[in-house]
Amino acid sequence: MKPYLLQTLKELALLGAIKNKIEISSIELAKQLDTSQQTASRYLLELDKKNMISREFGIKKQLIQINSQGEDILQKEHLQYQQIFQLTNRVVFKGRVVSGMGEGRYYTEQDGYVTQFKQKLGFIPYPGTLNVEIEYIDRNKLRLLKNHSAIDIDEFQTKNRTFGGVKCFRAEINGIDAAIVLPLRSHYSNILEFISPEFLREKLNINNDDFVNIVIFFNE
Repeated sequence: MKPYLLQTLKELALLGAIKNKIEISSIELAKQLDTSQQTASRYLLELDKKNMISREFGIKKQLIQINSQGEDILQKEHLQYQQIFQLTNRVVFKGRVVSGMGEGRYYTEQDGYVTQFKQKLGFIPYPGTLNVEIEYIDRNKLRLLKNHSAIDIDEFQTKNRTFGGVKCFRAEINGIDAAIVLPLRSHYSNILEFISPEFLREKLNINNDDFVNIVIFFNE
């Protein structure tokens, strides 16, 4: 939604237009928005055309009330500010299922990882990872995880090589329990890897390019 229309909705809501019809002129609204009368009138017209408000015209003023669609927009804005200022205990976003490089199965079958996953996450993962691509801008949400304690999977050695440590956070994918695995040696990417005791593709009946809803929980 265009920022100026959202701001107009906010001003109308602050005047009481969610619960009641308010009487206001375009001149009075212009003062609230610090703009011209013509611009304020145009904003109201746009909101009316988008069915965000209803209007009844009088001689000098009009009765305005925010419709359900306009209220929904404000509710979404409210929830976003809640997440910013109340520091909720989770991060929510959507992602698209994609194919991985085939390495997930190799790593999730290593005894050093399997033992720790069982001890610290409470499950033995199904071999392999579910790879989910998120919007590039949503990588900022993952940076919130850096400020929270993780379930740490320690590095270990075999005869042939060293396997690096991993940070884990409990998660849900379409309501099914899982965990996100974030290798310590890699940068945050827009391709995320998830493990689960379930074969997620089969359990959720999902394929490449399907969208899933993801919740990542901050560890207490």
